[in-house]
Amino acid sequence: MKKTFVWIAAVAIVAGTVSFSRTTLGQNQGSPAASQGQNEHQVALIDMAHIFKEYSKFKTLREALQEEIKQTDAKAKGMIEQIRTVQEQLASGQLEEGSADYVRLESQMLKLQTELESFRKVAQRDFLRREADIYKTVYLEVQTAVQKYASYYNYTVVLRFNRTRVEEAENPQEIIQSMNRQVVYYDTRDDLTDPILDWLNKSYAKTAGAPATGTTK
Repeated sequence: MKKTFVWIAAVAIVAGTVSFSRTTLGQNQGSPAASQGQNEHQVALIDMAHIFKEYSKFKTLREALQEEIKQTDAKAKGMIEQIRTVQEQLASGQLEEGSADYVRLESQMLKLQTELESFRKVAQRDFLRREADIYKTVYLEVQTAVQKYASYYNYTVVLRFNRTRVEEAENPQEIIQSMNRQVVYYDTRDDLTDPILDWLNKSYAKTAGAPATGTTK
């Protein structure tokens, strides 16, 4: 199936006390937000593209969907092969055009073509909806984790950004895009990407029975 479509994601966050790891905070300083007072705005950043790329749950859900897409493609190919077989029979010249057998095969081919088109449309609509649901689910889960983290460390605003450095850009388009990013400089202590990703992966590993993966700052 063609590469798709949406951009978003989530899952149920385990209820109860949430403990986040953030080793870049000074051991005696606490969070930057806490040291500045709760009445001041404290901005944090998160690279959502990196979260989606490295979150184990998102990978698992996408891989499962891709496997179903492959199975659907295989079924569609089988239907196409049936149509091709009937077309070859009609084109073989063994049947007189307009004869009962010829008309029967024509009707059969038209029926198969209609069924194939309907199958493709239904499958595409279903996969689009399910992929959108995956993005929505993961996004909402990330949003919940960010809310808990920001509340714990007294952040008042969390913005999306791309933390890929300009030095890592390889072609002219990537260089221009990197130079046009809104965030020119940031304190790495205000990048929540790694602690959020680490917590999400560990939480998912507990529920999925899979080994935890992810990066911790």
